[in-house]
Amino acid sequence: MELKQLYREIVNEHNLHPAHKHELENPTMVLQGVNPSCGDDIYLQLKVEDGVITDAAFNGSGCAISQASTDMMIDLIIGQTEEEALRAAGNFMKMIKGTATEEELEELDESAALQDISHMPARVKCASLGWRTMRQMLEEME
Repeated sequence: MELKQLYREIVNEHNLHPAHKHELENPTMVLQGVNPSCGDDIYLQLKVEDGVITDAAFNGSGCAISQASTDMMIDLIIGQTEEEALRAAGNFMKMIKGTATEEELEELDESAALQDISHMPARVKCASLGWRTMRQMLEEME
């Protein structure tokens, strides 16, 4: 199977069957993320205990890329410290800009499936919505 096809299937799976699209019981942080250029709108919910993201979920609506990217991000950050999650967000933004190293891409796990978004400027805001929302949420809590 071609790598691009595999990436499309990963994105499709996270869009059609998101594991983390639901209400989170007793989140410690909630923030709305909006992409006004296309109408993507999410509510990101995190449960943070002693500096570790113990659970996360999201709700909202948007294109396949914004929904899949947010779901993949949550897969990655559950169990991470706030600092690790912020580093992952930085790596994701580097990937979107086409400047991530192979090591940084590996750290992104399935989220690296969105690497080709860097060639689609109109979709960059969609892919980064969940990541920007999470970064803003964690930075404001410091």
